[in-house]
Amino acid sequence: MRKRCLVLLLALSHFTVQKCMGQIVNMESKRYQTDTTGWAGTVGGDFALSNYGQKVFAVNANAHVQYKSPKSLYLFLGGYGFLKGDKQSFVDHSFLHFRYNYKLTKVVRLEAFTQIQQNVVTRIQFRYLIGAGPRFKILGSEKLRVYAGSLPMFEIEKEKGRQQKIYDWRLSSYLTLTYLPNKQTELTTTTYYQPVLFDIGDYRLLNQSSLKVHASKKIAIAINWNYQYDASPAAGIVTDTYNFSTGVQVGL
Repeated sequence: MRKRCLVLLLALSHFTVQKCMGQIVNMESKRYQTDTTGWAGTVGGDFALSNYGQKVFAVNANAHVQYKSPKSLYLFLGGYGFLKGDKQSFVDHSFLHFRYNYKLTKVVRLEAFTQIQQNVVTRIQFRYLIGAGPRFKILGSEKLRVYAGSLPMFEIEKEKGRQQKIYDWRLSSYLTLTYLPNKQTELTTTTYYQPVLFDIGDYRLLNQSSLKVHASKKIAIAINWNYQYDASPAAGIVTDTYNFSTGVQVGL
């Protein structure tokens, strides 16, 4: 019994860090703020195997590739993670995201995106998104940047144990703030609001904050905080989740 409790504790501690990844992807924390054109990106991952009478096996991997031209920005993002122990899965999720950003004026951008994801633990067999809309630069000073966007999107979702697929039109609105007090430190906080069109009682709310401290040009230590509320989650899943995580990022 004690061994089983220890396995569950290890699994749940990892689960709280990863759970929100299968729901809303905060693209603001994935954009590289740079004035130069060309390629940029990061890759990361971890692997763990523990044995406390029961084997616990965990893998996480992610990749981020960005290409910027004078008017366009192409962003590719992918992630996969699972944690298994005591003959059951505690975490099992993956997603792929592509986003295109076109600069219309100094203030207005046009964005289009598509995403596919799955999350076994939150009973999302698959969720497919496609959307487009404007992005506005509210403030773009050297130390403080503020952006806002409002992108209608079409969503197709299949929940585990449910025969019918769910088709919804949602509005994905966000406000993001980035503060750069010096060259080594970057603080980004973003709030998303995603209601179903014509049914405002069915919505998702996400706040994500990230503090990065650069140890060098290629290496940064990151501290992340996430909170999410889903008014209509899959059957048996809680409405609100949160997580706190720390890690190291390595640039390409």
